[in-house]
Amino acid sequence: MRTIDLESLAIFRTVVEEGGVIRAAEKLHRVPSNVTTRIRQLEDYLGVRLFRKEGRSLTLSSEGEMLLNYALRLLRLADETVNALRSGKPQGTFRLGSLESTAGSRLAPILSRYHAEHPGVVVELVTGTTGALINRVMQYEIEAAFVSEPFTAPELESTVVFREELVLVTSKEVRSVRTARDLGRSTMIAFAHGCSYRKRLEDWLGGDNVMPEHVLEFGSYQGMIACVAAGTGFAIMPKSVLAALHATGKVSQHPLPERFATNRTHLVWRGERSLALDRLVEVLALEAPGAEEGVLIAA
Repeated sequence: MRTIDLESLAIFRTVVEEGGVIRAAEKLHRVPSNVTTRIRQLEDYLGVRLFRKEGRSLTLSSEGEMLLNYALRLLRLADETVNALRSGKPQGTFRLGSLESTAGSRLAPILSRYHAEHPGVVVELVTGTTGALINRVMQYEIEAAFVSEPFTAPELESTVVFREELVLVTSKEVRSVRTARDLGRSTMIAFAHGCSYRKRLEDWLGGDNVMPEHVLEFGSYQGMIACVAAGTGFAIMPKSVLAALHATGKVSQHPLPERFATNRTHLVWRGERSLALDRLVEVLALEAPGAEEGVLIAA
């Protein structure tokens, strides 16, 4: 049975990276007609068109976008396989996703130890919301990600790595918040939709039928804290983030009910773990000994 060969995928990837056949041919030291033929053979085999022509340039079709995700993963795994078998150690690029809060307050010692033990691995860290990171893992754009409850992703495997205590933060002028109604209709400050902490805050507010008058969306905790400290509104975040950013004295912290305050961070991935990911799990077991490994069915 015929299968896609890695050389065809490498040619396809180069055409995408170089933005056209001629530049790809120059990089691959081939004649343009050979590159064009290989792309057409790949399209004929798959039964789809991988590119659309727009003027003099080529753009990926939706099928081409899908193939690119798989091609990048397969080529990376092929390189990793050769390197691992030759050296017995993980090598190459390891694309890892993380929540902003986890990256800022938890990962420094872990990634430092990982780099010291596995210098042949280049970790590319990207941040985002839980929803965005899970989508990127599902699409194989990143190999694994640190995400937070609540989420549902039965296709992914997971291990619990951190436990967080979430608190409500307001300006120093707000002395006490016992229920969500105490916030009135003031402004909620949060990350974009897809943030699991925002979902917890909205669930807490909704339980008391509280609707914020406005919502301001930020891309960093530094901006959120500055806005809260200035009296613009309220937010939710892990206590570890406030400590890491030396911000505990800039805002008032208010406890949340237990079911909203206690939260867990998971490392999630799809399919078989690579050698690089295996080594990260080993480091986490040493740096976060409370981790609980298992398959996530629903959260």
